[in-house]
Amino acid sequence: MTKKESSRIEEAIRLAKKAHEGQFRKTGDPYITHPLAVMKIVEDWGMDEDTIIAAVLHDTIEDTDVTLQDIKDQFGEQVAFLVDGVTKLGDVRSGMNDLDTYLPSTKNNLLRLLVATGSDIRVLIIKLADRLHNLRTLSALPPDKQKKIAKESLEVFAPLADRLNMGRLRVEMADIAFSYVDPKRYNQLRTIIEDYEKSAEKTMQKVRKEVSAALGREKIKFQISGRVKSVYSLHKKLIKHNQNMGEIYDLMALRVIVNDITDCYLTLGVIHSLYMPMSGRIKDYIAMPKQNGYQSIHTTVITKDKKIIEFQIRTKEMHEYAERGLAASFYYNEQKLTENYRTGKIEHLPTSLLWITELQETAAKLRAGKKVDIKKLRLNLFADKIFVYTPKGDIIDLPKGSLPLDFAYRLHSEIGGRVRGVKINGKMSSLSTKLKHGDIVEIITSKNPTYKASWFDKIFTPHARQKLRQQLGKLGKQ
Repeated sequence: MTKKESSRIEEAIRLAKKAHEGQFRKTGDPYITHPLAVMKIVEDWGMDEDTIIAAVLHDTIEDTDVTLQDIKDQFGEQVAFLVDGVTKLGDVRSGMNDLDTYLPSTKNNLLRLLVATGSDIRVLIIKLADRLHNLRTLSALPPDKQKKIAKESLEVFAPLADRLNMGRLRVEMADIAFSYVDPKRYNQLRTIIEDYEKSAEKTMQKVRKEVSAALGREKIKFQISGRVKSVYSLHKKLIKHNQNMGEIYDLMALRVIVNDITDCYLTLGVIHSLYMPMSGRIKDYIAMPKQNGYQSIHTTVITKDKKIIEFQIRTKEMHEYAERGLAASFYYNEQKLTENYRTGKIEHLPTSLLWITELQETAAKLRAGKKVDIKKLRLNLFADKIFVYTPKGDIIDLPKGSLPLDFAYRLHSEIGGRVRGVKINGKMSSLSTKLKHGDIVEIITSKNPTYKASWFDKIFTPHARQKLRQQLGKLGKQ
């Protein structure tokens, strides 16, 4: 950070302290502790200077005499836009009453306001940091508000963090929230994890030494560490496996971080030379990333003394992205949609985050005064996933509601652009058929391109729509 940048941030801190003077939080702390904490969170995420300044000023418009024009005059249009956007997102939560009606309304309002502020996704990142600190200090609120905010965090904000692949944030948010939503279950599962961690300590140390030695012999540079499953993740997995702990193999795992993709596969070979891999437990998320862009190789092995250990193997870049997601790949800090489309720089976003491009495109249309049907904006932020199979048995994860063309474009844009039919579970099916969990999907292709504009009505995912848009654009058909 340059001296000039540092001085702007210091100026923002001085303004926030003066504006919030005499205000206190429910914890009894001076109110300024909250915006300073939010500022520190986005700073730790590696965000740019304007985001850091907006974070420390994010509550000034709503809670103090500072105006949006004041912020614009002192810190520029970008900071003012971000602060205004965070204030609008905060308004989504106004009038919180019965959660049964509130949460669906929150999701709809959040989608509308995401579109309204969608030209700069940093607004959402500041709001997530704001929510994280509020969760960390939730104990100061009355029990009824604790549960409402915690449930909202589980159902709205943690899924948003997951959609942005901000894994570290998702885990902390979900665990804190779950501890308020169901404290009894939370404590039971935390005890299970702690007991398992103690009992498995010797085994993990032994395996860690053996793997380290073997990788050293192969001259592979690596870092290895242990990973304990989060409480809420265990809760969800136990529901999936009918509360059968015997089906949970990844309560603890060893994470191996290497320099490049070649070393990932070499490391997998080394581990399998030491221990017997469990059938069906090798998942290559490098070749086939998860929907949110997560990449890693997972393998579960049985040691010589019959202990079951999971390994996660990834590069440093993959690990950084798995931990910080969008914040880690924030290449386009101040680029706007119009600049992206004019200069063709959409590739700054990973494929898994192309839904943000769609969000930005819609926001640009709204600002230009064009009519937009938000109901057709299929961001699918809160969608459940389904797992379908290729005829060869490869697993493809897609959002619930996906169609055959989504599957085809997920395999490869060339396959998607040459679709002439589809077989689902061995039977010829329509391209309008919604895929179901467990379907076996076979795409029938033509030698020549078959894509057309009418396919937009047969596509659900932003990724597939983006690929079709690019193909049509090359022919001037868009």
